[in-house]
Amino acid sequence: MNVLLTSATGYLGQAIAAALQSKGHQVTALARSTATVQRLEAAGIQPYRGELMDTVALQQAAAQVDAVIHTAATNDAAMGLVDRQAVETLLAAIAGTQKPFLYTSGLWVMGNTGATVADETFPLNPVALVAWRPAVEALVLSAADRGVRSIVIRPALVYGRGGGLLPMLMQAGQSQGAVPVIGAGDNAWSFIHIDDLAALYVAALEQAPAGTLLIGASGESVSMQQVALMIAKTLGLGHRLQHLTLEEARAIWGDLADALALDQRVSGDRAQRHLNWQPVAPWVFQELTQGSYAAKAIAA
Repeated sequence: MNVLLTSATGYLGQAIAAALQSKGHQVTALARSTATVQRLEAAGIQPYRGELMDTVALQQAAAQVDAVIHTAATNDAAMGLVDRQAVETLLAAIAGTQKPFLYTSGLWVMGNTGATVADETFPLNPVALVAWRPAVEALVLSAADRGVRSIVIRPALVYGRGGGLLPMLMQAGQSQGAVPVIGAGDNAWSFIHIDDLAALYVAALEQAPAGTLLIGASGESVSMQQVALMIAKTLGLGHRLQHLTLEEARAIWGDLADALALDQRVSGDRAQRHLNWQPVAPWVFQELTQGSYAAKAIAA
């Protein structure tokens, strides 16, 4: 297939583009600038000039491809409004075609799961940072009734290739001499390696039926404190942690603090059962102590 990525230069988009190409798919991606065009062409990706807020470009690009994977986000105060507008535009452009449309959501729409290992049927209780997202998920899934093979993927915390949220904690640890945790840090985090997640996108693109919701997660959940201690070890800080109240964390990270404080245990079993998707990448602790993050710590 010729697959449109709304962003192929971001952390997730780059990985998905490479995974698509490895399976023989062609990749087209939006490009806002000449520099982005050059980056895409160097990676064997066909650039399409336009941006997320350019509804005409989105419509035209979607009409020219076989499938759409929405990976772009503005990551600003307007993110929710821009995201919904882009999704509405893209879905309208491919309505009635049965083209696949993959939407990127995330676990933070689920809120706290507590001791329950939650799956795709768990009721939603989003934190403020993503309060707008359940409505967009519903919009995407309902497009199955309008002739779109629509799929929603909720990634867990993404790690690998030295990216994701972990470098934020590493930088804080390096500057403060202790790695921050919120409260006791006993809230659970669920993870997915970016290469496994990219493979999930490809499997869903190729196999998932219309109206499918999938959680992308692998391995057992671990506590924020365990992650922080592993980061401290990687940075040579021993066991030094900085315990923050939620209010102190909000003063540093804003609404992101409430997302980081979530207690979430989730299962990616549905994707494994229905798509024969098998996570194979190194576990997060291995990446921290021996992989891409250890290399970053040494370089710093």
